[in-house]
Amino acid sequence: MAHNHEVMQEIRGPYQELQEAIPGVALAYAELHKAAMGEGELSAKFKELIALAIAVTRECDGCIAAHARGVARHGASAGEVAEMVGVAILMNGGPGTVWGPRALAAFHEFADS
Repeated sequence: MAHNHEVMQEIRGPYQELQEAIPGVALAYAELHKAAMGEGELSAKFKELIALAIAVTRECDGCIAAHARGVARHGASAGEVAEMVGVAILMNGGPGTVWGPRALAAFHEFADS
C-alpha cells in the first residue's frame, strides 16, 4: 500500500504554495524543526518516535507519514515503532487502536521503500 507516499505527495503542493505566501513563517518553522529534531541528549531517532506518537495522538495523517518516514530514515526497528504504538494506545485509549496501526503501517511503507 502506498497510501503514506500519496499523503506526502498530496500535501507537498499546497505546502509549497503556503511557503511562497509566508516565507518568513516557513523559514522559521524549518529552523525550529532543525533545532528540535537534531541529535542532542536525545537521539534524532528517539525524537522522531516521540513525534510519531504525538502524530497518532493528534490523529494527523500527514504528520504520521512524515514522522514514520523519519523513524525509518533514522533506523528504527519495527519493534521500536510497535512499542511506541503501545504507549500511544495506553495514553489515547480507543483512538490509539485506530491511529497507532496507521503509524506502524506507515513505518513499514517507508522502511520497505
